[in-house]
Amino acid sequence: MAGLGVIDAADLDLEPGLTVLTGETGAGKTMVVSSLQLLLGQRASPDLVRSGAARAQVTARLTVDTQGSVAHRVVDAGGSLDDDTLTAARTIAAQGRSKAALGGAAVPVGLLGEVASHLITIHGQHEQGRLTDPVQQRQLLDRFGGLEASAAAVSHAYAALSAMTAERSELQGDEQSRLRQADALRFGLAEIRAVAPVAGEDVELRMDEERLAHAVELKQAALRAANALSEDDQSVSDQIGEQQRALDVAREHDPRLDALAVRLSDIGYLLADLTSDLNAYGASIDADPSRLAELQERRAALGPLLRKYGPELAQVLEWADAAEEQLVKVVGADDRLAELEAEIERATATWFVEATELSERRGEAAVSLSREVSGELAALAMPDAEFVVEVHRGDAPTSFGLDQVAFLLRPHRGGDLTPVQRGASGGELSRIMLALEVVLAGMSPVATLVFDEVDAGVGGSAAVEVGRRLAHLGQHRQVLVVTHLPQVAAFADHHWVVQKSTSGGVTASDLRQVNGDDRVKELTRMLAGLAESSSGRAHAEELLAVARASR
Repeated sequence: MAGLGVIDAADLDLEPGLTVLTGETGAGKTMVVSSLQLLLGQRASPDLVRSGAARAQVTARLTVDTQGSVAHRVVDAGGSLDDDTLTAARTIAAQGRSKAALGGAAVPVGLLGEVASHLITIHGQHEQGRLTDPVQQRQLLDRFGGLEASAAAVSHAYAALSAMTAERSELQGDEQSRLRQADALRFGLAEIRAVAPVAGEDVELRMDEERLAHAVELKQAALRAANALSEDDQSVSDQIGEQQRALDVAREHDPRLDALAVRLSDIGYLLADLTSDLNAYGASIDADPSRLAELQERRAALGPLLRKYGPELAQVLEWADAAEEQLVKVVGADDRLAELEAEIERATATWFVEATELSERRGEAAVSLSREVSGELAALAMPDAEFVVEVHRGDAPTSFGLDQVAFLLRPHRGGDLTPVQRGASGGELSRIMLALEVVLAGMSPVATLVFDEVDAGVGGSAAVEVGRRLAHLGQHRQVLVVTHLPQVAAFADHHWVVQKSTSGGVTASDLRQVNGDDRVKELTRMLAGLAESSSGRAHAEELLAVARASR
């Protein structure tokens, strides 16, 4: 990344396992997450461009399945892979313009986000809203239960049913209006049929009328031209013949003159052909008043059609075709209504079967999700908390099936089950979200998971458990965690620090990987606020030992 906020230029090499990113508040951790969000198609703001920089740029090299859908999508967009590596890039100019690229090909930002979303998922504090939104709660349950395809099938069935009911409502509208529409369509079609226009005849009639109306003038002009070319005294043909004979006398003495004589001879041949064609054209033109009257009469018959349904005859015929189709619909409304009733009955039955099956599977998934999240909460210093996913079945068809889904929490024994948005404190909400993310992320097909300070509001022994669970998740996925908790950072396989420095009055941040004593110092700083604190150092080393023992 380069020119992004406080970051002048920095590289972050993510390896398998759990990687943590730490640093002082304001050092630039947020910019690292922002760079990934830009790759995911987030709206770009010129405010992200570093002061004094012409542009901000984020480039990522992502490992992909060369036979997978992502690779095919990139190739279809004109990009290419370097073996199994895809290069994705996003550039934001200081003036606000944004560009995106995949595999070296310029692509729309939306396509960049679509492709990147199959490879990277970001979980952050801002996503706590998912816990309180009924729609998001239902989608989380479907994701956990692997029910997204079934939910899509129900939605598709509902869309088909809705289209049928909308058509029925339209047909059941004002009957008098339909009758008036049918009369207007019949009148227009009768008017067109009476004239019986033929495609393209308006153009032919116009040309024929123009020719017959000026027949004498056309005939005279053609014959006059033919006469001037070949029959008059000093005709063009005679003059060319005379000059041809003059050239024949001298042409053998110079090849260039010979070539010119050949060209003059060609002109003579062309002139003879032209004269013949002009005579033939003149002979073919005859004034025919009766035929001219017929043409004018036919054009007069077509005129009202062109004014009402045109302005071209092709458009008149298109109107007639559309009117035929519409008349069939209007006249056949009663028959169509009967058909629709049968179709709606079948579509409703199809929707109900699929929605009922989905509802049953949701109920099973709700039990499992409740149990797993409650187990995670117990390890996150909420030992007596009970998380419950409640599924209420309704009767009316909806696009998402029969069910209303609600996330409930009993924070302690003897407490009431209440919706999480009312019964959970801020810290508890953070832990519930993290528990959900850990449970759900382990099932995600996405290879790289990013957690942006989702441990906010968590501390003490609960923070240790957060680190332990993220480390476990890192055994199956590439995980990046932005954290302020040393208890979480201690569990990392790889530890990066964002550092801010000032040189010559200019402030910039950089990324560096810490190991060994440098890592102990960073954990000490996070614990005690001072990198050289002896008590903080002892605590840091203890945290690292706990983390190693937990693996």
